[in-house]
Amino acid sequence: MDTSQVPNETSAKIARLNDAMRENAHNYVATRGILALDQEVVSDIFIAVQNFKDFDKDNDPYGEHDFGLVEIAGNKVFWKIDYYDESLGYWCDPLSPECHRVLTILLAEEY
Repeated sequence: MDTSQVPNETSAKIARLNDAMRENAHNYVATRGILALDQEVVSDIFIAVQNFKDFDKDNDPYGEHDFGLVEIAGNKVFWKIDYYDESLGYWCDPLSPECHRVLTILLAEEY
């Protein structure tokens, strides 16, 4: 993680948790648009999200590593991490031990 862009220790902690979740491909959710693509393209998208490291001040202004953009096979793809409570019904503090992270992968045109 490039800590030179992380504004504070709270953001750095969130970034470490987000990176660990994303790199382990844990709790990924894909939209219908993603799932309608060729399976090989979907696999390439998941791998690109898992390996994403191109964070900078423009795409990660708070230094939390919770959003990214990849282009695969001509498809512009967003991914976003959200934070939920145990029931997955409400927002949860991303530093809470009860926080469940969900990473959603979607086509930019679905946003």
